[in-house]
Amino acid sequence: MMTIDPVCGIDEAGRGPWAGPVCAAAVILDPARPIAGLDDSKKLSEKRRIALAAEIHEAALAWSIAWSEAEEIDRVNIRQATHLAMVRALEGLSIAPGHALVDGNDCPALPCPAEAIIKGDGKVPAISAASILAKTARDALMVALDARCPGYGFAAHKGYGTRVHADAMHRLGPSPHHRMSFRPVAVAAGRLSV
Repeated sequence: MMTIDPVCGIDEAGRGPWAGPVCAAAVILDPARPIAGLDDSKKLSEKRRIALAAEIHEAALAWSIAWSEAEEIDRVNIRQATHLAMVRALEGLSIAPGHALVDGNDCPALPCPAEAIIKGDGKVPAISAASILAKTARDALMVALDARCPGYGFAAHKGYGTRVHADAMHRLGPSPHHRMSFRPVAVAAGRLSV
């Protein structure tokens, strides 16, 4: 597919966790200000992600972060909620992109031509940048939620399914930030049997 400038990269963080929102980011990089070291956020250390996020904020032509909260995930399902967050991220850009490159194998309905690229977060710099912004924003939010909802360990596991998280849910019950449509959460809430 031929791309039309400016090209925006889109990625998400937080599809799999039991708690917290899914976060999407859209980034239009400035070809005149390349950023060294962009890669799939999962391959970078936390310290490197934070440093690169600051550089992306400074050097990108435009960037935007958007969310879909746990109750929305429960209402429409994780795939649709992820698509909503991606659309919101693109719509939040200060520059309208001519083309969007989306990480994965599935594109939301966007107001510009779009192409899904499997493992794009490791192949396309704009998607890598979006991956980094989504991951750092979501991680920071989960640290903040840990302070508001102590006992679950959100700062450590970021809402993902771990033994510590499962034990906390069974001890405390799900928090308002848990995704009730996810089976382990529904089991902890007593809505499903094991």
